[in-house]
Amino acid sequence: MISDLNDDPIDAVITWVDGKDPAHRAKRDRYMGRCVEKLHENASNPHRWEQSDEIYYCLHSIHHHAPWIRTIWIVVDEDAPDLAQLSQTLRDKIRIAFHHDIFDGHNDVLPTFNSLAIESVMWRIDGLAERFLYFNDDVFLTAPLLPSDVFDGAHPVLRGAWVDYSALDADCETRENPAYFNHYMLMNAAHLCGVGAKRLFACAHVVHPLRRSVMADLFDRHSDEFLHNVRHRFRHLSQFSPQGLHTQACIDAKTYRFCARGDYLHITSGQGAGLPSRDTRALLTAEGLANIKVLCVNDLPKLEALVPDARQLIRDAVGMTSTF
Repeated sequence: MISDLNDDPIDAVITWVDGKDPAHRAKRDRYMGRCVEKLHENASNPHRWEQSDEIYYCLHSIHHHAPWIRTIWIVVDEDAPDLAQLSQTLRDKIRIAFHHDIFDGHNDVLPTFNSLAIESVMWRIDGLAERFLYFNDDVFLTAPLLPSDVFDGAHPVLRGAWVDYSALDADCETRENPAYFNHYMLMNAAHLCGVGAKRLFACAHVVHPLRRSVMADLFDRHSDEFLHNVRHRFRHLSQFSPQGLHTQACIDAKTYRFCARGDYLHITSGQGAGLPSRDTRALLTAEGLANIKVLCVNDLPKLEALVPDARQLIRDAVGMTSTF
């Protein structure tokens, strides 16, 4: 029944790495140097690990706009620095999940620098709620988010669009384009469910509602593919999107609800370049975010180059009243 989980807790999971940390950078460079085949640009671009304090905006946004979240889990590797700048109130709600715990039984693939590998096993966090929200650290809540905005009882509320990616199958040039990398991850996920690229559901860059039991079942049903996913220390075109697979499985089982409102905004890397800066800035004002609940900013430094006060606008949107 849909109502079975209505009163059960919902957790949040954030994957995070401080790519500026010298120890992490040295380790990453060392393992990159061991790669036999050339890495895809989407796998090797330093931007993928860049840390510009987005984690603090993400955490404060959850605290301010979704106080009903039970626990915020931050998934990190063993060398992650302490988030000492957080207020005690926030720290009391946060728990840390280490790679070596969620990869238990597959520790030979560590260290990993691959978010797809981490997403494949993050549901194994000990103590994680059955229903949880997956955040990238560059995803922020900018308005009150209710449990019913993300779950209809046990059913996840999906945000995104139906797309036709079939033309990408044989397009070698597009395969090398980092901007299209996620398209192939979604195609690979849909393929595991027997769905072709002609019509599949592409998740928006938002917070993703997931169920732990669904991920566990998918892991059992597609164990070889999941093990392939976790073996790649860096992103690879042969991988699939775990949340894309979860979404497709819920669509197949008719255990989902679509969000009819366009209540999210995705600012891509370099968006607004060549246009009047006021146009991009307007997106981040109270008026521009009036109907937005979820904001994703893919490249904060590039946004700042165009909108110098972008951080302050984001701080205002997520309800930050202190430094961190």
